[in-house]
Amino acid sequence: MKKFITLLFACTGIITFAQPVNKHITEANVTRVIKTLAADDMMGRSATRPEHIDKAAAFIANEFKAIGLAPLQGLKTFRQEFKKDMIAPQTLEVVINGQKIPSENALLVTENTSVNLTKNVGVIVIPYDTAIKNTRQYLLSKAFNLTRDTTTAFVLVAPEYKENFKELKGYFGKRFTSGRKTNKIFVLGVTSVLNYSVKATQKIEPITMSNVVGVIPGKTKPNEYVVFSGHYDHIGIRPAIEGDSISNGADDDASGTTAVIELARYFKKIKNNNRTIIFVAFTAEEIGGYGSRYFSEQLNPDQVVAMFNIEMIGKPSKWGQNSAFITGYERSDFGEILQKNLKGTQFQFHPDPYPQQNLFYRSDNATLARLGVPAHTISTDEIDIDKFYHTVNDEVETLNMANITSTIRAIALSAQSIVAGTDTPKRIDKATVR
Repeated sequence: MKKFITLLFACTGIITFAQPVNKHITEANVTRVIKTLAADDMMGRSATRPEHIDKAAAFIANEFKAIGLAPLQGLKTFRQEFKKDMIAPQTLEVVINGQKIPSENALLVTENTSVNLTKNVGVIVIPYDTAIKNTRQYLLSKAFNLTRDTTTAFVLVAPEYKENFKELKGYFGKRFTSGRKTNKIFVLGVTSVLNYSVKATQKIEPITMSNVVGVIPGKTKPNEYVVFSGHYDHIGIRPAIEGDSISNGADDDASGTTAVIELARYFKKIKNNNRTIIFVAFTAEEIGGYGSRYFSEQLNPDQVVAMFNIEMIGKPSKWGQNSAFITGYERSDFGEILQKNLKGTQFQFHPDPYPQQNLFYRSDNATLARLGVPAHTISTDEIDIDKFYHTVNDEVETLNMANITSTIRAIALSAQSIVAGTDTPKRIDKATVR
């Protein structure tokens, strides 16, 4: 693990909530759980590497068992398993203008097992623009959008993106099938394409993945569900920076997964849920939300009253301590209900201040929101300036444990009336969710 000078955050102003929330949600336990999930021996929790992520799944399942949760109906264990076909690149040879492109400067994104291209391929250019503040995010966003396009094309990436190109190749190493059969050939440092050939082979192999799900059955409304979720996968092993290659994902999203575990502990202790509460740690959020998609297919969405998805609560928000934001705030009265339940405290839930980031669609809430569920993500991350996001530097030492603990306590209190069955958020209009 790369050694950091621990970031110091002022902890003054952190709310001390009334008992029993302080008793059952403690900073000591929050620290224990998040340190375990974000440890180096978890190897970055890549969903494409079962030998790495399974250790995290086992830890979460053991926590659920110790808390006293029940498995989801129809399951014998806390693991909700499903299979996905994974693409594994084998060979790639790209020749442009008579010159063979070095392997580190070429990336093919396709689901075809065999590729042989010599004509009828268009060209797209991603130039370098000094006016762009976050060139890394710009390149990754452009690349991901292009891979959703249905055309086959060369994508010429300016040489200034050399370091970011390594990360892009990491994302598209092993990946899951989605049904798209077009080809995108990303090439670094080439400015024009006069003639070319692209030859490649890939294999497709099935792997077993698993969400981790635990349940507290409802007392009087057992067929109405409230979901608390976070994703426990991260981006795995990446090119080393100063000797560190493990992307620990402490904030993203060990912090959210920790919240799910601690909320389960809290609600199991206080025993006031008339509705059934489902606690789920999703897999494969980072590579397409496959875990939440599978989970949503196993439930009747009309029975899901609300979804509290928790993503990156490791640092104070732009408003400082005792605050968080809710994605899609305007789509239901979910946020208003939460704030009403926090009357008498200093904690504030705000609308998402980063609409340009499309955060509502970038986490596991979106799947259930498309089905009409009041499904929102709660976060404190300053995503526009977070220099640790999706890097090997997202480590426990960068987090503020008091902020995490306070946010989890606020979520616990704010959810009380929904869990108890006295408040029901308005449904999201499915027609407005793309």
